[in-house]
Amino acid sequence: QVQLVESGGGLVQAGGSLRLSCAASGRTFSSYSMGWFRQAPGQEREFVAGISWIGDITIYADSVKGRFTISRDSAKNAVYLEMNSLKPEDTAIYYCVADFRLRPQVSRYEIGYWGQGAQVTVSS
Repeated sequence: QVQLVESGGGLVQAGGSLRLSCAASGRTFSSYSMGWFRQAPGQEREFVAGISWIGDITIYADSVKGRFTISRDSAKNAVYLEMNSLKPEDTAIYYCVADFRLRPQVSRYEIGYWGQGAQVTVSS
């Protein structure tokens, strides 16, 4: 059974930092692109960041560019999202995703695997 399990969410003040982790199990994800989506209350799920299976290509949504950094450890089947200079508008459930064609504007309908999500709340 394929599983993506997020950890590291929580409550932080504006300007603070959080690091999300995602552990993949059930199969080897080293040949898949991996990434993160998020969904704020009342809004559609949106792409945040993605990384190629080698780790040499990263793509970010404009709203997080320069503040968030995605990385992966293929040996551990893990992907991470370092979030700095957090804003209240970053408040959302963050989902780890895998198996999609890495490109700007990735659609949620293209995602092969989803995690259960981790809540990130940024207070003003």
